Amino acid sequence: MNLFGVILAKRFSVIFFPEGDSRVRRVRIQSGIIKFALCCGLIFVGLFAFFAYSYFNFTVDHDELRRLRVETSQQRQTLRHLVADLEGLHLQMNTLAGTEARVRQLANLEIVPQGIPVAIGGLPEAGSTDLVGGIQRQINKLQVEIELRRQSQENVRNLLNDHVSLSRATPKGWPTKGWLTSYFGMRKSPFTGRRVMHEGLDIAANTGTPVVATADGIVVRANYSPDYGKMVVVDHGYGYRTIFGHNSKILVKSGQRIKRGDTIAKVGNTGQSTGSHLHYELRLNGVPIDPRKTL
Repeated sequence: MNLFGVILAKRFSVIFFPEGDSRVRRVRIQSGIIKFALCCGLIFVGLFAFFAYSYFNFTVDHDELRRLRVETSQQRQTLRHLVADLEGLHLQMNTLAGTEARVRQLANLEIVPQGIPVAIGGLPEAGSTDLVGGIQRQINKLQVEIELRRQSQENVRNLLNDHVSLSRATPKGWPTKGWLTSYFGMRKSPFTGRRVMHEGLDIAANTGTPVVATADGIVVRANYSPDYGKMVVVDHGYGYRTIFGHNSKILVKSGQRIKRGDTIAKVGNTGQSTGSHLHYELRLNGVPIDPRKTL
């Protein structure tokens, strides 16, 4: 009998065959009870399937929600780190830019050289769809700009070092305390009476007056000369040399490194000299120049 026939039947009989000699029993069941039982079974199966499906979806959604929460937490942590790194880079960039600007101003250099980024700041807009990616791009850009700024500062530092070295190597100031008795240029020789070139300055002073270096350099000569008497020659680099003649005493030796203001000799009257004085010469690339411009 098919299911349709079962539904149309009015009653059913259930026959029991007990073991032994007991007689067969028959139980008659109304079709309404069978129909009710079938309906309950179908409802139970439907409810079971519904709840099983709902539980499965809930489990999947719960796992997905938990995964999304973990991922969101990690993204927030990454975002906080990126924001902190970005703010640190902004601060570093602003510090470098401010320092370089002050140094360039002191050195009378171009304040904002071409090709070097100025100090910047700020975060990506809050409505950005790719906030983390935007911050990372800004970090990468700032890292490049900071490297350019560091290279610029290194160039400024090297330039300043050259300026400082040149300044220290350029003769400046009086080599001794006294008064000028003979200037740079053509003059009448006190020994022959003929006009000759006087390649330095004569500074009259008492014997023993300290003679000081007028720039940093290295002593290349410290000995006696028939013309200059006890003389000291200092090489300052950048083509500069100074000559100190007619000293009574030499206080340095050849090869010694000296600084501007160091005492190198004492004023005297040695060599071809008519009195106690210092003969001071300044040469640039071997050519005598007037020292008065540097006093």
